[in-house]
Amino acid sequence: MESKQIDLGEYVKKQTFFTAVVLSVLIGFVGGTVYTSFKLADNPSQMSGMNTPSAPAQPGENDRAAAFAAQIMQMEQFLKNNPEDAGAWARLGNLFFDSNQPANAIKAYEKSLSLEPGKLGVLTDLGVMYRRDGQSEKAVEIFDKVIALDPEFEQARFNKGIVLIHDLKDFDGGIKAWEELVEINPLAVASSGEPVESLINRMKTIRENQ
Repeated sequence: MESKQIDLGEYVKKQTFFTAVVLSVLIGFVGGTVYTSFKLADNPSQMSGMNTPSAPAQPGENDRAAAFAAQIMQMEQFLKNNPEDAGAWARLGNLFFDSNQPANAIKAYEKSLSLEPGKLGVLTDLGVMYRRDGQSEKAVEIFDKVIALDPEFEQARFNKGIVLIHDLKDFDGGIKAWEELVEINPLAVASSGEPVESLINRMKTIRENQ
């Protein structure tokens, strides 16, 4: 039987916590269907989401930022005439997602969900953006909502485990989320190819050594 692989499209930022072993297993964050609001961030530099004063632009970054800005403007123009188009709000959210503008992405996804509630992909991406915006507890709340709507939605369970372990330092909660994922799909593997069950065992070892 062929194993089912979780597609880890959105990576958790890797940073030191606890041990190098933990760092080595911070695999990734899963988005759902990647999907902002008319109101851009007050700081114009956030529009591109690409450059900061302390980080000079890399070759090609300015072109990429300009492309995102153009697409965002085009989508916003469309939404001025079609404000009830949930799918368009979600697509605008995708642009903010991909250009690293989490606050704007959150507004867009929430607008989309107000028009078309219960979309699991949009909710999952909303959770990812809350996490990227530094609102880890809110991210877990969103992933729990996805799980309540569809207990077999694997990405939400995997993401929940990442946030609990990495951000909230809740090993027990994170391990439980992953154990529930393995109950649903015993063959679940991360994009690295490592079985989730193996990750659980490694996390348990680290927890016991704290």
